Amino acid sequence: MHQPSLPHLLAEDPDLAGLIEAEAQRQHDKIRLIASENYVSPAVLEATGSVLTNKYSEGYAGRRYYEGQQNVDPIELLAIERARSVFGVEHANVQPYSGSPANLAVYLAFLEPGDKVMGLSLPMGGHLTHGWSVSATGKWFTPVRYGVRADTGRVDMDEVRDLALRERPKLIWCGGTAIPRTIDFPAFAEIAREAGAVLAADIAHIAGLIAGGAHPSPVGHAEVISTTTHKTLRGPRGAMVMSTAEHAARIDKAVFPGLQGGPHDHTTAAIAVALKEAARPDFRAYAAQIVANARALAEALVERGFDLVSGGTDNHLILIDLTGRGVPGKPAAQALDRAGIELNHNTVPFDPRKPFDPSGLRLGTAAITTRGLTEEHMPRVAAWIDEVVRAAAKRDESVLARVAGEVRDLLAAYPMPGWAPAS
Repeated sequence: MHQPSLPHLLAEDPDLAGLIEAEAQRQHDKIRLIASENYVSPAVLEATGSVLTNKYSEGYAGRRYYEGQQNVDPIELLAIERARSVFGVEHANVQPYSGSPANLAVYLAFLEPGDKVMGLSLPMGGHLTHGWSVSATGKWFTPVRYGVRADTGRVDMDEVRDLALRERPKLIWCGGTAIPRTIDFPAFAEIAREAGAVLAADIAHIAGLIAGGAHPSPVGHAEVISTTTHKTLRGPRGAMVMSTAEHAARIDKAVFPGLQGGPHDHTTAAIAVALKEAARPDFRAYAAQIVANARALAEALVERGFDLVSGGTDNHLILIDLTGRGVPGKPAAQALDRAGIELNHNTVPFDPRKPFDPSGLRLGTAAITTRGLTEEHMPRVAAWIDEVVRAAAKRDESVLARVAGEVRDLLAAYPMPGWAPAS
């Protein structure tokens, strides 16, 4: 059953209700290792599904274009204040609809079309919106891309510095979507200062770790910080852009009216709830456990002969290179899904295969940590992954069915926030 329950949806639209119920059962029964997914609390779910979805609030608190904002303004101000407190920033905008629009707001605030922007190459672990060719950011601006070393899988900051001083970009991104190691924010800040660039830190994946003290913060180093509010932060599907006070006005103007109209007030409220949860001592323990689980899982995978990009992890994320294992990333990920282990195929640095059929797997430990799994479970998870990858290479479906049953048996003892099987 759902928390909150869905009786009206069930009565009004049983087809849709059935699909939602099936998705809840799926989330309950699978080891969810997609690095960008998590489970939110019932309180976040309630805020997301509240009557705030009925309201339109174009503008900012005290400066709206619609009346009836007596309650919405305090909600948004509460979310802003909690973001400032949790992350220690001078300014926060909680209105962006998701991570990509948040990053676009950074471009609009600081760049003109054609200006140079420097970011980690997508195949090396960067994000589409950091200037990749198929993104508007790679079409409207001039991309300058840095990568990682072939021998270490890590960013070489000396190479980044040389590239930045040669190309002189106006904006430098640090962060990305498949970076298993600690981001050296002070080093990026020094390079940006030398190059005369604005430094933007995209912390979408590690925001919860930063909030919980399990990863260094970019505050004091990057003038602008963008993030989603789900992933490790364990909030709703939304985003924020944070900055120094100096850049507050241009960030706000870029978000509205530059890129979007009215904010999603129900999401803003849910962000406020998630930030309150992130300020609690138990969230610090949660963030530390995410990292402990990831390191334990990485060690167990290495013991089973898996090749990990950079050799391991410092955060929640692990990137496996399956080259030499007899199966590419996509069929391996599909087999793992059938076996009750959810993750995604992913490009690895210097991947000889195409992006839609890459050599790697990306996984993260935020969601399984929310369920209550700890380091003691990670060798078993690694063993299942090993079994399934071997079975995928042999196309042995019997192994997949057995592992799926074992996964369900394990997870039955670890409740899922927001839903429980009917008793």
